[in-house]
Amino acid sequence: MTVVLPGGWSVAKKEPITRHSFARIEVPLDIPDLLEVQLKSFRDFLQTGVPSHHRENKGLQQVFTSVFPIVDNREEHLLEFVEYFIEPPKYSVEECKERGVSFTAPLKAVLRLSTRSDSDDSEEFDQTIESDVYLGNLPMMTDTGTFIINGAERVIVSQLHRSPGVFFSNSIHPNGTTIYSARIIPFRGSWVEFTTDINNAVFVYIDRRKKFPVTTFLRAIGFSGDDEILEQFGFCEDVPMSRKNIESYFGRIVPIDIINEDSKDEEGNFE
Repeated sequence: MTVVLPGGWSVAKKEPITRHSFARIEVPLDIPDLLEVQLKSFRDFLQTGVPSHHRENKGLQQVFTSVFPIVDNREEHLLEFVEYFIEPPKYSVEECKERGVSFTAPLKAVLRLSTRSDSDDSEEFDQTIESDVYLGNLPMMTDTGTFIINGAERVIVSQLHRSPGVFFSNSIHPNGTTIYSARIIPFRGSWVEFTTDINNAVFVYIDRRKKFPVTTFLRAIGFSGDDEILEQFGFCEDVPMSRKNIESYFGRIVPIDIINEDSKDEEGNFE
């Protein structure tokens, strides 16, 4: 099709192109909101739109309930958690980018302090003070699932966490000795790793710091005697002792000192 313009110029007008679809499904599927997972997770963590008495024990609410109440050693002061609230951010997202600051909101909590006088023998607390306490600025998530840190837009990714449990492994030392190790990974707390060396001695690492003998670790957790420690490894053996077979046990190590109770005097001292 040709269109003639004033002045004798002619322009060819293209016909609309017909697009043919050979797909089996004529109507494509709607792409879901891929940011909803991050946004919903952060909303569930804060529970800002939920009244304090209706909040579930999860996220930030669980953090406070796991710490409070706090009681001093003399049980004269009691600090309780009532509720928390988040105030609106001071700057908007665009203002934080221009000013080079982080997009945060003040986090405050209502705490109740109860005291009991020394002269009062009752278990009830007679004085109570309740006030708002500023705890710090909490980074807030934008509508696009990002955070503004010092004016720069950042994306927080989930960190891979090792599953709690006990893991065993072994490796070959250059001299041919097999090195065995057992790692205890708790759900929360320090990692404890038991490992052997080329001399088959057992050592312990706590949070991958300097190693120390396993006997020191066992004594610290309550196994005070050598006999108790050896019993945990199955090294102790009850054997009958007599004049006939005593020579067959020469050279073996005993877990405790052998004492003849008949050699004590009346005061308990050995003769």
